[in-house]
Amino acid sequence: MIDIHSHILPGIDDGSKSFEDSLQLAKAAIDEGIQTIIATPHHQNGKYRNEKRDIIQLTKELNEAFQQHDIPLNVLPGQETRLHGEMVEEWRSGKLLTLAEHTKYIFVELPHDHVPRYAKRLLFEIQLEGLIPIVVHPERNVEMMEHPSILYDMVEKGILTQITAASVVGRFGKKTKKRTHQLIENNLTHFIASDAHNTTSRGFFMEKAYSEVEKVHGIQTRFFLMENAALLVDGDTVQRMEPTRMKKKKFLGLF
Repeated sequence: MIDIHSHILPGIDDGSKSFEDSLQLAKAAIDEGIQTIIATPHHQNGKYRNEKRDIIQLTKELNEAFQQHDIPLNVLPGQETRLHGEMVEEWRSGKLLTLAEHTKYIFVELPHDHVPRYAKRLLFEIQLEGLIPIVVHPERNVEMMEHPSILYDMVEKGILTQITAASVVGRFGKKTKKRTHQLIENNLTHFIASDAHNTTSRGFFMEKAYSEVEKVHGIQTRFFLMENAALLVDGDTVQRMEPTRMKKKKFLGLF
């Protein structure tokens, strides 16, 4: 299994605080059946700045430490960048990092409570740079879930999205779980990832999430999401299904 979103690098954001924490996260990942994990520390979210060069170096050091401890987990470098006006400039200056370093896929995090007015324009500018933005955990964005047409318009224009395993299984509450399954049902998401921060409150839940997807949406949907993670890591073109609009009446009826 491949996990494309985690905070396993020690001491640089609100995830792992130390190598011991990273070691515990690695063991938990292996117990989940994860063999490859992308480390995606926060960048430019108002609190943390983690640039490409530093992430690559720390990822190398963590892999070496895992090898010394006989931990069979391969960590790849990545970054979770908050949408901000200088993203294109940061990409051109070598501060931004795509997932697994060699791909064209780049994580984009939106604020929790809204979608910035400049988001549509900036995401398009990122695409013009030859990158493929992946909006992370859209099911946890308040404005996007109140107005699901925002997400539909993004996906229709080639933006990808990644939902959180914990959302799929209800760890963020029943409403978020329902939102998340609607995104799957309407072909508005392309990946499941853990966004794991620790082994207590923000763990992996990957196997439970995939089992839930298979139960509710069928085994083909499970394979679709799992294969996309593998295609991403290899730098290949991921699979997309034609998105459909979420019915607003039905959606608002969830509350």
